[in-house]
Amino acid sequence: MCNAFGIVNFEGLNVQIKGLTDYRPAGAISFLGRYRLIDFPISNLSNSGVNHIQVHIKNKPRSLIEHLGTGRHYNINSKRGKLHILPARSDVESDFYNHDIACYMYNMHAIEQVNYPYVILVPSHMIYRMDYADLLEKHVESGADITMVYQSVDNAKEAYMECDVLNLNKQKGVLGIEKNRGNYKSRNISLETYVLAKDLFIDLVCKAANTSSLYWFRDIINDQCSELDIRAVAHRGFFACINDFKSYFEANMSLLDIDKAMDLFDDEWLMYTRTNDSCPTQYYPASSVNNSFVSNGCTIEGSVENCVIGRGCTVKKGSVVKNCVISPGVTIGEDVHIENVVVDKNARIVRKKELIGEAGNPLYVKRDDRI
Repeated sequence: MCNAFGIVNFEGLNVQIKGLTDYRPAGAISFLGRYRLIDFPISNLSNSGVNHIQVHIKNKPRSLIEHLGTGRHYNINSKRGKLHILPARSDVESDFYNHDIACYMYNMHAIEQVNYPYVILVPSHMIYRMDYADLLEKHVESGADITMVYQSVDNAKEAYMECDVLNLNKQKGVLGIEKNRGNYKSRNISLETYVLAKDLFIDLVCKAANTSSLYWFRDIINDQCSELDIRAVAHRGFFACINDFKSYFEANMSLLDIDKAMDLFDDEWLMYTRTNDSCPTQYYPASSVNNSFVSNGCTIEGSVENCVIGRGCTVKKGSVVKNCVISPGVTIGEDVHIENVVVDKNARIVRKKELIGEAGNPLYVKRDDRI
């Protein structure tokens, strides 16, 4: 058992996923047809032996609360474990004030009551696989005040815009945190994952609240880089930051590559999600499916290529679905051709026979829409 509790933080102001976040928080967005984004950080915590997990929710909580439930499907210890859902304040004057520090202060009593000496903070909108028990061990052995996680990338001019970037010295000490503006190709992208003592975490939260009413946790960490021993640990392997519509689409499509999918998913490190009892997908004789991720409960009569298809979808005869991300419960009617499109939950595309977006700039069909 890991001697720490976990906090899954909500997304920051830099996370704006067009259309999808109009209906739910980023953590509740469907991913690869059968998961939600929040499944990945919670699965990492559970697999690492973290049995007490707090999930902080900023707004639009219904879908996330429904998905999380009691947390039993995350294999959290049923006797000693707990998945605790903590909402942010609902009476804030502006969304600018509805940040993680305000949420921590609002729920400080629940944080103080947790009987673990360390805390592991993870974001709800980043996808990667990591053993936090090993990370905690490295943190304790190093004697650092705070340990952060980063990934070195060489495409920061085109991707990871507005993500936190760590400036490091030769000993992997954190000198400062800034935003990625696309000025450099190679950057150390922060995974917004922190390990520190619970007492220090509480002190920093209180200090941030007293410093500025607009401070996020990253801001107080940045202020303390010269005062505290803050070190960084590199993550290697598949990593996706879902902070806009394009990154959401590209992350889904990238995992159609079997090598990248095998990097993220491992038989010894399961990614848990809420399951249902729907039947296997039915493929009709005239159907054609190539290089696609198709969830259970679907009915496929048409042609599907390079797509992610969510649970319970229907693709009727004569239809062509290519380079698309389809959320659960969607119906694609007869002789419909859609390409480079993200279709939100329970939409029906029946009357419009052709819907084609640009490669790299997909169209979006909103939830419950009728086309």
